[in-house]
Amino acid sequence: MSNSASAVRFTHAIPCMSYADAHAGIQWLVSTFGAEARHIYDCPDNTVSHAEVWFGDACVMMGSLKANNIPPHKVGESAVYVVVASAAEVDQLHERAVQHGANVVISLRDTDYGSHDFGVLDLEGNFWGFGTYAPV
Repeated sequence: MSNSASAVRFTHAIPCMSYADAHAGIQWLVSTFGAEARHIYDCPDNTVSHAEVWFGDACVMMGSLKANNIPPHKVGESAVYVVVASAAEVDQLHERAVQHGANVVISLRDTDYGSHDFGVLDLEGNFWGFGTYAPV
């Protein structure tokens, strides 16, 4: 692993979330934020085995809660932060969230660490943050 200050770095970590009603969670993200549900693989009982939901270049994998609790998850205890390319795009996502009645828990703001962001809770209480802060 390189720690070179001049090297551009980015994360390849992909958040994974489980939902009691994954279809409803996915649809909420698509309608509220314009996310793209690229892949949804259903189980025979109409639960979601695996799904990939994209926000531009950012992917979040998700599915229905599993009886064996793998991966471990409790409804409403996940958090995801999506890096957005510009403050203007954050403003647009915030406007969409408000128009769709999302539960905004962190108002649109500029932080002391250089981010322009906001946060909402989804239908099952999971936290979704959207902002310009990108770790390097």
